[in-house]
Amino acid sequence: MDSREEIKPVLVLGIGNVLMKDEGIGVHVVNRIMESEDIPDDVEVLDGGTAGLDLVPYMQGRRRIIIVDALAVEDEPGSIYRFKPEEGSEKGRGYSMHEVGILQVIRALRMTGENPEIEIIGIVPEDISTLEMELSGALQSALPRAVSAVFEAIS
Repeated sequence: MDSREEIKPVLVLGIGNVLMKDEGIGVHVVNRIMESEDIPDDVEVLDGGTAGLDLVPYMQGRRRIIIVDALAVEDEPGSIYRFKPEEGSEKGRGYSMHEVGILQVIRALRMTGENPEIEIIGIVPEDISTLEMELSGALQSALPRAVSAVFEAIS
């Protein structure tokens, strides 16, 4: 990160483990976005994988952060939610499926004095236990809608 000359004000961050089927949906979404030529100049798109607290330095210095991740809620697989971190915690949503949840990463970022606008785009998975890199049919179908949701959040 230190080698970059300028930190772009907007970060799109995909989170997930692509080895665990739908658990990697956030990474699949950002990979699809990286293939696009429609990314605005002020937006950086990053595959955050399962990095957890190691993501904090990449999140610093931003005006806005859009996080894309699998969302652990009871709903139809492929359902897409857009919300602010505060809304998720008020509703008791357990949103991340990782060892270090995204809320903990956001708290750590805020402890450094950073206070960017953050929005989470969560996609309900169908299968997060199968060791496979392909998404389930439901999430394959949801992928274009998730990419569109990210572009809506950017604009």
